[in-house]
Amino acid sequence: MVADEIPGFWAVVPAGGAGTRLWPLSRAGSPKFLHDLTGSGRSLLEQTHDRLAPIAGDRLLVVTGEAHQDAVRRQLDALGPEAVLAEPSARDSMAAIGLAAAVLERRGAEVMGSFAADHVITGAEEFASAVAAAAAAAADGWLVTIGIEPTFPSSAFGYIHQGEELDDHPGVCRVVEFVEKPSVPVAQQYLETGRYRWNAGMFVVRPSVLLDLLAEQDPAFAATLRAIAAEPERLGELWPTLPKIAIDHAIAEPAAAQGRVATVPGSFTWDDVGDFDSLAGLLGDAEGCQVLGDPGQVLATGASGLVVPGSGRVVAVVGLDDVVVVDTPDALLVTTRSRAQDVKAIVATLKEIGRADLT
Repeated sequence: MVADEIPGFWAVVPAGGAGTRLWPLSRAGSPKFLHDLTGSGRSLLEQTHDRLAPIAGDRLLVVTGEAHQDAVRRQLDALGPEAVLAEPSARDSMAAIGLAAAVLERRGAEVMGSFAADHVITGAEEFASAVAAAAAAAADGWLVTIGIEPTFPSSAFGYIHQGEELDDHPGVCRVVEFVEKPSVPVAQQYLETGRYRWNAGMFVVRPSVLLDLLAEQDPAFAATLRAIAAEPERLGELWPTLPKIAIDHAIAEPAAAQGRVATVPGSFTWDDVGDFDSLAGLLGDAEGCQVLGDPGQVLATGASGLVVPGSGRVVAVVGLDDVVVVDTPDALLVTTRSRAQDVKAIVATLKEIGRADLT
């Protein structure tokens, strides 16, 4: 079954972040959304486009950094010249998504949905169905988020506390609150209630509603975004004045406290590929040695984990469990799946010692 296009719906794809926990594969100059991390032959950005095209058609807007706009255009060469917005500097998700909203407001878009470029989703029909339900509620003025059904008590994700169902939108529930990343025991309690979902940062809303919600919290922020959309030549002048804040803190949490946010349950599988441990799990059997790249470059005996051969030389792993080996032409990472979250500390150290060329 092919998903139906949602009339008047625009897809916004924030494509930013350096993916520091995936170093040295992902770096500031070549972040994870530009890489094929699933072995599909398509980058995460291309997969995101493939997932959204059936429901949005050519109504897709990518927001990325100036340094990445050429790479984005090369990977999505079918998009028109106005389909990519380039940020002069990183200002976090509120500025990126807000700029897209301001541009789409002027284009007369009815509803927009924001979906990160670096997530892996399987279950295209379930995804499309969730977005359609969210778009219907958003058309009635709700800020809608798609909540992912938790599969284990994760302390790596924020959670959405799901309240009562909306009268006019079966299956869509009011959001009680957004909860920051909890401890594992607290997350287990959340799962036992059946009322909590993982927060994947997917928001569906009318562009004007998003900007008006922002204006209630920070009038100058919303006004500046609208000014940039009205006069794009002022982007370089006005962009540096915008606050650095995530959309969750800027509008989602305050709006939820006012009872103005709803959530649609997402039954599809989702992974934000946050580190090499999650990447190894995504790629397959935890008992074996997973290879991302040319398997002919890896010799594994009595080993399990993940190997990414990227330097052109053979990588041999013998008698190690849950190992992570990432080999690139100028840097080699060796760690374990359990310590994968700590890789970002290496990136911080490299910056401190003046080796930004490696980050």
